[in-house]
Amino acid sequence: MDPKHPGDVLKHLEKQGELLMDAYRSMSHELHKLQVEEEMLMHKYFEFMAAQGLVEKKTDSTNVLADEETSQEPITQVYSRKRKVTKPTN
Repeated sequence: MDPKHPGDVLKHLEKQGELLMDAYRSMSHELHKLQVEEEMLMHKYFEFMAAQGLVEKKTDSTNVLADEETSQEPITQVYSRKRKVTKPTN
């Protein structure tokens, strides 16, 4: 990049900015899809565990969305909170 051509530099930087925004949108969309998939899998896992008798089943018959609206945490939050974080030993 020659500093004698600021117009070309500006065009190049604008194009790079657009490419970065496209990459950001794409990764954000993929992240959202994965989060939705994780939530769905955790619900299925919870249903499976409840069927095996390893966790208590919910006593009311309301749907999950209604439960979440009544301040009950989604399953993925409960699951991630229970994960143990281990520090590497050197």
